[in-house]
Amino acid sequence: MAFQSKKLINDPNDVVTEFIEGLIETYPGLQYLDGFPEVKVVLRADISGAKYDKVAIISGGGSGHEPAYAGFVGEGMLTAAICGDVFTSPNVDSILAGIRAVTGPMGCLLIVTNYTGDRLNFGLAAEQAKSEGFKVEMVIVGDDCALPPPRGIAGRRGLAGTILVHKVAGAAAACGLPLADVSAEAKRASEMVGTMGVALSVCTLPGQVTSDRLGPGKMELGLGIHGEPGAAVADLQPVDVVVSHVLKEILSSETNYVPITRGSRVVLLINGLGATPLMELMIIAGKAVPGLQLEHGLAVDRVYTGSFVTSLDMAGFSISVMKADQAILDRLDAPTNAPNWPVGAEGNRPPAKIPVPLPPSHSIQSDKTLSRPEKLSPQGHILEGAIEAAATEVVNLRDNLNEWDSKVGDGDCGSTMFRGAVAILEDMKKYYPLNDPAETINEIGSSIRRVMGGTSGILYSIFSKAAYAELKANTESVVTALHWANALEAAIAAVSKYGGASAGYRTLLDALIPALSALKERLNAGDDPVDAFIISAEAASAGAESTKHMQAQAGRSTYVPGDVLASVPDPGAMAAAGWYRAAALAVKEKYNTA
Repeated sequence: MAFQSKKLINDPNDVVTEFIEGLIETYPGLQYLDGFPEVKVVLRADISGAKYDKVAIISGGGSGHEPAYAGFVGEGMLTAAICGDVFTSPNVDSILAGIRAVTGPMGCLLIVTNYTGDRLNFGLAAEQAKSEGFKVEMVIVGDDCALPPPRGIAGRRGLAGTILVHKVAGAAAACGLPLADVSAEAKRASEMVGTMGVALSVCTLPGQVTSDRLGPGKMELGLGIHGEPGAAVADLQPVDVVVSHVLKEILSSETNYVPITRGSRVVLLINGLGATPLMELMIIAGKAVPGLQLEHGLAVDRVYTGSFVTSLDMAGFSISVMKADQAILDRLDAPTNAPNWPVGAEGNRPPAKIPVPLPPSHSIQSDKTLSRPEKLSPQGHILEGAIEAAATEVVNLRDNLNEWDSKVGDGDCGSTMFRGAVAILEDMKKYYPLNDPAETINEIGSSIRRVMGGTSGILYSIFSKAAYAELKANTESVVTALHWANALEAAIAAVSKYGGASAGYRTLLDALIPALSALKERLNAGDDPVDAFIISAEAASAGAESTKHMQAQAGRSTYVPGDVLASVPDPGAMAAAGWYRAAALAVKEKYNTA
């Protein structure tokens, strides 16, 4: 299956030059040679080749791997980057232009990824530059660990580990070392690093059609960075399994691609391939570090996570592991102003986590620890049944709430409410002082605040705290139905005050305000409190359903067209009506069986 890709571009033939123009506008420390479209070279704006008194570090290759290579031009890293067309090696004239622009008496080092076109073009340019009197050395990086040891001349591909070689070489050059020493450090670094990639999708070249050769539920192991097929196609697995496999391949004693053994110090680089969210890259990093430590017995001294060498819009990642000693760590920690080298990754790391601070004078209560009573009072039994029924109803509503919310919000209302409900059910068994209604409501708020994020979490925390304060103010030994109604009224008022919503705004209040009105009306009329509770629950349900006909004035639903809103009720209102009705029915059942 293939379809035309969506790209924010003009002419596909101009993407590289327009990228360079935008890069230079963004970073004043960079400039480019005025040779478009044949010559596409990004270089440091603070140097002149004839007067430059340090070794120039030059790298490059086909474009489409941004931020590589131009994003790593800066003091302490690359002096110039030569940009080819997308996935195409730069031509000899571009490479020569870059050499001439930045190379002074100390000479230049070309760092080249191991692809035939790059080797040939950079190699010919190096020979031409030497004939012009320049001192030139070249280091070829082939850090791919996915394929078995090659029998031919192609060798291992150059992947994201190249960026670490750039950093080592750039730092060595910044120290003023001669060309031979800078070249030796770069070559040694290139021999210490191994990389393997995993793709969830193929990339799409500008102006071409998109093709999903992988199909649904598949991933590709050991791919390169130009969209070429990987070593194997497999079913998509949990990230723990994928990361473990990749690390084993990189560190395999059979291929022996990197000289890393148990006890070695290493540097880890997690690289996104272009369309992988940072969240997922951080998850990968969080699994790779303990994997290296526990499964392979390695000391992880540095971790770099981000997108360094991409493949246009490919979804996937690569992992690079480099053997480290203090000399390499010093080079990696050395300062650089290259735009895309990660900031704040150097140095010793403090403990990964510290304890959550507690209130100054107490942990839970100032003079006692709350816990579930050994024996429940009649009121405690009723309260327990109401809470359990309400929370269980929210658990059961999760999928419906998510479905409604996917149409009018961000699709997580059910999941958020589910987390709160599960916490309430678990905490009630251990901590809730069910014979004390006020403290129980306060503990419900604590459970919600601990696990429920987003607007729903804070609103229900405010709701619980206000209800608790109202119940706590009651000096009578028994909490009556009127007390509960007053607590509900106080809770609604607090939510309206801090959340800004009121009746008709298409929120949870459109269920609770009708419920309160009906409850107080029936209680004032002298109705049986249980019957009043049931009638108020019906009002809550009717109020929630009526939100279909309301124009949203609060929350993310305010951005949704009216015709879409009319297709579903407000998820927050439906959740509130659901737990309220379940609690009412549970109270009725408890009284009938008492």
